[in-house]
Amino acid sequence: MNETTNRADMDVSVSEKSKNRQIWGVITASSMGTLIEWYDFYIFGSMAIVLSSKFFPETNPTAAFLSTLATFAAGFIVRPFGALFFGRLGDLIGRKHTFMITLLIMGGATFAIGCIPSYETIGIFSTLLVLIMRLLQGLALGGEYGGAATYVAEYSQPGRRGYWTSWIQTTATIGLFLSLIVILITKTSLSAEEFDSWGWRVPFWVSILMVGVSYIIRKNMKESPLFAKAKKEGKTSKNPLKESFGNRYNFKFVLLALFGAAMGQGVVWYTGQFYAMSYLQKVMNVNTVQVDTLMVTALFLGTPFFVFFGWLSDKIGRKTVMMAGMIVAICAYRPIYEKMYQTVNLENKTELTDKSIVREEVKSDYAHEGETLNIKTTEKIYSDGTRYNIIESTGSLKIKNATSEKERTAATKITESITITDHDKWILTALVWIQVIFVTMVYAPIAAFLVEMFPTKIRYTSMSLPYHIGNGIFGGLLPAVATYLVTYSKLSNKADWYLEGLWYPIIITGICFVIGMVYLKNKNNISND
Repeated sequence: MNETTNRADMDVSVSEKSKNRQIWGVITASSMGTLIEWYDFYIFGSMAIVLSSKFFPETNPTAAFLSTLATFAAGFIVRPFGALFFGRLGDLIGRKHTFMITLLIMGGATFAIGCIPSYETIGIFSTLLVLIMRLLQGLALGGEYGGAATYVAEYSQPGRRGYWTSWIQTTATIGLFLSLIVILITKTSLSAEEFDSWGWRVPFWVSILMVGVSYIIRKNMKESPLFAKAKKEGKTSKNPLKESFGNRYNFKFVLLALFGAAMGQGVVWYTGQFYAMSYLQKVMNVNTVQVDTLMVTALFLGTPFFVFFGWLSDKIGRKTVMMAGMIVAICAYRPIYEKMYQTVNLENKTELTDKSIVREEVKSDYAHEGETLNIKTTEKIYSDGTRYNIIESTGSLKIKNATSEKERTAATKITESITITDHDKWILTALVWIQVIFVTMVYAPIAAFLVEMFPTKIRYTSMSLPYHIGNGIFGGLLPAVATYLVTYSKLSNKADWYLEGLWYPIIITGICFVIGMVYLKNKNNISND
């Protein structure tokens, strides 16, 4: 009897180990591809300032930057359409084949952006080509995430879905982290002139190599067992769109998933990772290399908490973890950004005026067609070691393809940047890291939460739409809307103009929090696996 019992226990143990190896293989294959797609998608946002000077007219740098953010947002806006198209495909033909297609579309579009000639060379056509590639990226990502999350969840044990799917959640942050690392390596490996001339294209070209590796890995994956079982039994949907959104009962859960969870999750995500970076660069004028470094550090330190909060959601419920993240973010954003701004506010520092440096240079290589520009650099040094640089270029800089004398000559261009001390860098890193923790709280449980709301046969379609509207529309518009609010408030001479961009995430997250608290259940697993 004891021998039989021991043998049975050993069989269970071997079976458990086999299942763990299988799920880790599934996570590795799914995460690798999803990570690369996020890298592709976010490389555009990570280089928004550089791209604004390459694909838009340089006569108005602020307008060019806002236009770049709008193009960045366009990729988010089309994500719901990608969710509908590829979600339907995933529920009809399977998860595996669908996100193989999305991977190739994303990789091709990203590589193409790195090959498009600049605005100076082909004018408005460069802007249009970048927009088209950005739209293709958005469509592809709209089908990628739902497929990867569904695939992993359908391999997971129901009681551990939060933990296992949280590994997929890390890929978005790691993708951004990887994009910043590649940019940082490229910048430090090349001179400033080389990076400005052609080096900025390298991160886009690198993508095609990673996509190739990911494609080979995904090609060897098997179909999800739950979908394979449903297909074998003839229980797959013949019209996923109609069953997802034409069925009033199911559509109610689609709306609840959007307005009670995904909407708030989306804006918290993009505030903590993209608006924080944009704010440091454009509002605070911190040196871009320093911004990249502190963002990489904060993301690296924050990423493990995705797994922690995913695990925690298995124990205490998805709703508890997500709602806690939202309310803490709502209350903390203004104090955090006030502290960020005041940390580098030069009015709080003592200028060593006798040590300020003014240099005037004449560099013909800055001008087109052999003309010269006078480059004047003013460097102000403060008592704590902070350095403030103002670079002014004056001269007759001719712009190709201009239609008027006013457009033909750019008389003055000013670039401002602050090089912060190590002490201030660590303070800012900590403040960004806190925001990343908010991100991990709302984002870690969302995949398991969405998967558990919908039955297998329409899961890919049903979960993809609310996720991508919440992230693509509400989240994707955040950098552009927040930057506009800050710019408008500054022109209006508002005292706290630098905080005005936060009203967008605070209001949207607040609405989502109220709806989620009232209507969501902590255990809302209505799927019939």
